[in-house]
Amino acid sequence: MDLEYLKMSPLEKFGFNFKNFFKRLPLSFAAFFKAIPKKLYKLWLAFAGIFINIGRAAKEGDWKTRTSFAVMGFGLIARKQYLKGFLYLIFEVLFVLYMVFFGWKYLVKLGSLGEVACKTVIDPLTGIEKTIYYDNSLLILLYSLLTIFIAIAFVYMWYQNVKGNLLSQQFTEAHLRLPTSKDDIKSYADENYHKTLLSIPVLGLVVFTILPIFFMIFIAFTNYDKFHQPPAQLFHWTGVDNFVTVLGGGISADSKVFAYTFGEVLLWTIVWALFATFTNYILGMVVAILINKKGVKFKKLWRTILVITIAVPQFVSLMFMSQLLANQGLINNLLLKWGWIDKAIPFLTDGTFARITIIIVNIWIGIPYSMLICTGILMNIPADLYESARMDGAGPVRAYMKITLPYMLHVTTPYLITQFIGNLNNFNVIFLLTGGNPPLEMDGFTTTAGETDLLITWLYKLTVTESKYCLASVIGIFTFVIVAAFSLILYNRSKSVKNEEEFM
Repeated sequence: MDLEYLKMSPLEKFGFNFKNFFKRLPLSFAAFFKAIPKKLYKLWLAFAGIFINIGRAAKEGDWKTRTSFAVMGFGLIARKQYLKGFLYLIFEVLFVLYMVFFGWKYLVKLGSLGEVACKTVIDPLTGIEKTIYYDNSLLILLYSLLTIFIAIAFVYMWYQNVKGNLLSQQFTEAHLRLPTSKDDIKSYADENYHKTLLSIPVLGLVVFTILPIFFMIFIAFTNYDKFHQPPAQLFHWTGVDNFVTVLGGGISADSKVFAYTFGEVLLWTIVWALFATFTNYILGMVVAILINKKGVKFKKLWRTILVITIAVPQFVSLMFMSQLLANQGLINNLLLKWGWIDKAIPFLTDGTFARITIIIVNIWIGIPYSMLICTGILMNIPADLYESARMDGAGPVRAYMKITLPYMLHVTTPYLITQFIGNLNNFNVIFLLTGGNPPLEMDGFTTTAGETDLLITWLYKLTVTESKYCLASVIGIFTFVIVAAFSLILYNRSKSVKNEEEFM
């Protein structure tokens, strides 16, 4: 097989590699999900190590260390490490106060998500009806998750407290000098400065990214929709019913329509991402090569023109194109006036036409970005390589396939992956150009999505228009899994990772 591969032309090799890549892609996905249990097992071993350390501290620790199991920082304070000791103690006091006065009352309702939403009563003094609100499922779920995160942080700090107290005891028994509070402060401004610098960003990441993700995941297991909206109504846990609906396991007509919609939108999302990524990349590279070619005049002018197109807000460009390509838009009016067509071309109202139009418009607005990136890389390819290729009798096509393309792919693979993932979640182009239209139909049923909708735009419609928050959360989970799997698999299979030092 190696000899047959070597005999292939550059174009045949490209086709062979392209075919094999997508042929091996399902196996790569299977290997990705197969590796998850191994990762979980390693995680379990890490947790087992934590319990072993706690057991050792309980067995070998003196009375000061053991007291720190209940009163955090006690052993440190007793050994005159006041700063660390009091910080641990303050954290424990704040946690207990939070749980007693706030967190616990929401956590105990997490199982039911509330019993009574509101009641209408008559004020005995005025005789006027008023509504009294009791449980709010949304707040119960949100604050319960927040409490769980805070509890996890407390457990982590408690473990660090146990380790710190045992280490302090070992230093004392070995007659070694313990770090003072002044030493600790200097440490966080020197060798541990990375912890000081990253503490606020990590806290922000947990509060504004990780917590909302978990909140969305939990919503997927409820019946939160327009019929169960707090505070007037409660929503409750429904298990995996929403996942069954999305995957077509339900027996109702609505379930089958929704599953059909999910399949169609998912297929179009992947097709769109592939076309939008590789057309922009290849054509942008071609434009960059043409501009950089010797003998081409006004190079700065061509680059400037393309840069100016980037400077125009994408919102303006897409809205202009949507008006230009409408059935009553300028292009159709001119073609009808000139007699070139008998009726308006449905650029945005026919499913097939709309999809092709979107890809073409995306090429128009995306080529300048790819051109600029490719231009910078092309300028760094050693000219000696091309000179040697010409001396060996290689033509432009062979030089491109053997030198330019491998070099570009090696350097820009992370960019390609980023673009591919960005196109999977490309909200602007679809929403501003077609709004997801025309409507997607199944056996006479109009679905909640359009023929040009991506998963991300469909998710937007499910939340803003349909108020089907629980099903939208399921779509969000599937989108996250697809994006994460594609990112990890494509990146780990790229030459940028496998042959990291090839072009060093």
